[in-house]
Amino acid sequence: GISDDLFRAANAFLGPVRGGLALSTMVTCAGFSAVCGSSLATAATMSKVAYPSMKRYGYSDQLASATIAAGGTLGILIPPSIILMIYGILTQTNIGHLFVAGVIPGLLGLLMYLGVIYVIARVSPQDAPRGERTTMAEKLHALRGVWPFTLLFVLIIGGLYGKIFTATEAAGMGAGLALILAISQRRMSWQSFRQIFIETATTSVMLYSVLFGAMLFAKLISFSGLGEGILELFNDAGLGPWQTIVAILFVFLLLGCVMDSLAIILICVPLFVPILLAHGFDLVWFGIIVVVVTEIALITPPIGMNVFVLKATLPHVRLGAIFRGLTPFIVIDVVRLALLVIFPSISLALVAFMK
Repeated sequence: GISDDLFRAANAFLGPVRGGLALSTMVTCAGFSAVCGSSLATAATMSKVAYPSMKRYGYSDQLASATIAAGGTLGILIPPSIILMIYGILTQTNIGHLFVAGVIPGLLGLLMYLGVIYVIARVSPQDAPRGERTTMAEKLHALRGVWPFTLLFVLIIGGLYGKIFTATEAAGMGAGLALILAISQRRMSWQSFRQIFIETATTSVMLYSVLFGAMLFAKLISFSGLGEGILELFNDAGLGPWQTIVAILFVFLLLGCVMDSLAIILICVPLFVPILLAHGFDLVWFGIIVVVVTEIALITPPIGMNVFVLKATLPHVRLGAIFRGLTPFIVIDVVRLALLVIFPSISLALVAFMK
């Protein structure tokens, strides 16, 4: 329900602009990410909510599918984020700080994606037609459905930023409020309520099993001296701090082409943390960098998990068309990654205010 309401509101304001439906989809992806926390879930949901509308108005498969796949990546950066939570547990980093640190980079990613869509709509107007114009009354009516999302986001991020509760308590508060909103708006049946509990239990068991294995792996690395060995290897290579960061990011990007993002974090983060600490890098800042790298991995061939999620929900769309459409989004993601590496304050500004 929230995804439909967000798309309806965004489309009421942006739809009449050339490329407006794609712009609306991207804004909706960002909004849905703020209450979802999963890239794959965001992409799968938006493929059902936004894709039919874009095709109805004559959008090309290339732009429509690429917009959804790229927008889905915002789900692992804009808080709350499952990947940031796992990173925080692995590195013993404050999860609340990680969530707050992801806000500005996430909004920056949204703005840069919107810029890409705007340019594509100007260069290839046949791929991104205008939508229907809406009256002011229709726009105001569409905004009525956005207040539950706004309330959820303010509760989670406002509570963390104001130090009212911890990240764990924020998750409980968010889930509780979402349940109350769903019941009050009569959008939940007993059958769906039961299904939610089953899926939550299944997901929780899976995550805790993965985390348990990852923590054992981290302990193994610590006791075996493998982390110190890798640190010594980097030192022997004569790499400075920033050269080391570039080398580590290159490893992440390379692995992202052939591995799932969660697997990359579980395997690589415990290996590289000793090196980062030895060079004095901020683990909150590096957590955001890691997430942006995994965002790129989610839409990079040959794996590109978001792309294959779209292919599963939209079987008639060719993989080649999706990957071609994603090229400008990948390029702008690399630019954003460079900005976050060069200017750490982009990620750490809100965290500094928290402290």
